[in-house]
Amino acid sequence: MSALEKSPETAAGGTPLISLGGVSQVFDTKAGPIKAVDNINLAVNPGEVLCLVGESGSGKTTAARMAAGLARPTSGKVAFDGTDIWSMKRNDFTTFRRSVQYVHQDPYASLNPTRTIQQTITAPLLKHGIVKSKKEAAEKAAELLTKVDLTPPENYLPKFPHQLSGGQRQRVSVARALTLDPKLIIADESTSMLDVSIRISVLAMLGRLRDDLGVGFLFITHDLAIAKYFGWNGKTAVMYLGRIVEFGPTPKIINAPTHPYTRALIDAIPEPDPDLTKTKGRESLRSLEIPSLADLPPGCSFHPRCPQFESGLCDGKVPELVQIRTGQSAACHVVARDGVPDKPDEPGS
Repeated sequence: MSALEKSPETAAGGTPLISLGGVSQVFDTKAGPIKAVDNINLAVNPGEVLCLVGESGSGKTTAARMAAGLARPTSGKVAFDGTDIWSMKRNDFTTFRRSVQYVHQDPYASLNPTRTIQQTITAPLLKHGIVKSKKEAAEKAAELLTKVDLTPPENYLPKFPHQLSGGQRQRVSVARALTLDPKLIIADESTSMLDVSIRISVLAMLGRLRDDLGVGFLFITHDLAIAKYFGWNGKTAVMYLGRIVEFGPTPKIINAPTHPYTRALIDAIPEPDPDLTKTKGRESLRSLEIPSLADLPPGCSFHPRCPQFESGLCDGKVPELVQIRTGQSAACHVVARDGVPDKPDEPGS
């Protein structure tokens, strides 16, 4: 059963803010068609955090772009408030695009270098008629910079992007995303290019905005430690080569992962205590090489690397995402057959 079908809010009859139902994305290349995203189901409810985790090339950004309406899926349905975005009328699609804002990975490339920070933030305010004058737009821009901890705002408004640090630029990107009062922010590796100390402060700022404004987040990251920090009270979906391989509440994914790939990602998180590092059990992968999307192995695409590989089972057919324990699903033939005991959530964040 899919992650979308497993959402308690969806099962209870509520409408997700954004949902991807059976969505796939195929790219035509010289090597032939490549399925970057393969029949995934995801949903983000109002005010909820969904972390999408996986290695580079797993399809996270492609899925995020489809959720934002920046790329049309080859098959499947992307719905906003229950309505297929690609069947919307122009005005409704505009409302959707205003409600879903994207914060890109690279703060150096996502801001126009020829515009001041004030021009960058006031442009959407004026274009969409949210303010009535340039004076009001400047006041709103100062308010937004204060929200993202760029204070005093008058020190930043007249500057150009090249005059700011990477962390400051990313805060400006977040402020720009907030101009249209979004219901959902898609943050695509939005802290991965920042220094560690700056990364924590930006995550703290995003967390405060999440709590104060009630905005939902689709948070893309390759680092489960970041997902744990930011999305502890939300859900996490783990992607591998275009497919969702595990899904559930973040505490369950972090403390009691069931899929071998998720366990390998957990093991890759560095421990600050060297003694704990020495005693920490690690998932021994059969191979470190990631298969090519142009030539996926048969059956479970993780089986060439999986320590639990069983010939004739894992390389036979693609595993479905099924419930393994309460609230937690995984796509693994071995785990689905053998099962795992329920484990209570552990405190902490």
